[in-house]
Amino acid sequence: MAKESMKARQRKRLKMVERYADKRAALKEAGDWDALQKLPRNSAAVRLHNRCHLTGRPRGYMRQFGISRVTFREMALSGMIPGVKKASW
Repeated sequence: MAKESMKARQRKRLKMVERYADKRAALKEAGDWDALQKLPRNSAAVRLHNRCHLTGRPRGYMRQFGISRVTFREMALSGMIPGVKKASW
């Protein structure tokens, strides 16, 4: 489980990216690189990192489900993800 501060930092970055998205796009279109550099660093989408929505784990992230592989396995085995079952042959 990730520290609560790491999860909060990620949420804060996500809000800032959403807030400045239009402004950043307009500045990029105009080619105003000086004004773009004056915006907050955390407003760049590049600074976001995929994290599990439940545990905050940064590694083993499954984009299709939005959770980590560990959480996915636990949920799949307990039947909480519809249409997913353990393979056996």
